[in-house]
Amino acid sequence: MKFLTKKRVVLFLLFIFPLICFLLLSLGENNFKKLPIVKANIIDVYEIDATKSTQLKENVTIVCFLGNDVNSNRSGLFNLNEKIYKKFIEYKQFQILAIYPNGKEKEVENLKQEIGAFTDMQKWVFMASSKEEIEIFYASFSYDKPLVDLASSNAFLIDKKVNLRGRLNDEDSKDGKLIGYNMNSVSVLNGKLKDDLKVLYYEYYAAFKERNENKADRKEVGL
Repeated sequence: MKFLTKKRVVLFLLFIFPLICFLLLSLGENNFKKLPIVKANIIDVYEIDATKSTQLKENVTIVCFLGNDVNSNRSGLFNLNEKIYKKFIEYKQFQILAIYPNGKEKEVENLKQEIGAFTDMQKWVFMASSKEEIEIFYASFSYDKPLVDLASSNAFLIDKKVNLRGRLNDEDSKDGKLIGYNMNSVSVLNGKLKDDLKVLYYEYYAAFKERNENKADRKEVGL
């Protein structure tokens, strides 16, 4: 074809194609969808932590509830450790918080040793609290599935502003809401929780980038 001369192909590759790519990337950033907040301003665990050493604020946190039978969620915790924790341990301000009732310290210590056999436990946090305080904290999620003996097979994603995150159009949920991620399902952890964590971290990256660009713009105009 006469139209596709060598010169025109070179010009397209050098100038037109990069411009198209730039426009597509720009549109992608502008239309980026944030991970939905399914419950704003839940209780921070700092309020139910007797040691006052743990908090949700300014952290991206995966919360799980061990219950009175600590080993009932043992396999789920190992899944969480392998599929999520080890993938995000290098991410800033990331933690997994496992809450258990007072009096279960020995069982928890054994569990920690098992998980920690081949894992750097620096971002695993185990916190004891009373039955009443655990129930009050969980109730702040406004989740319609109650704890069973203070335990849940689900893990919950909390953002830096202490909002519960999840999905509002999940294809596998009857009402479209995905609030907790089933720790016993490798496909849920791999295909949903991991993806949602990446989306949340991209939110923070995009916000950080925008702030820096705004600062640069103000500096240029002398503000």
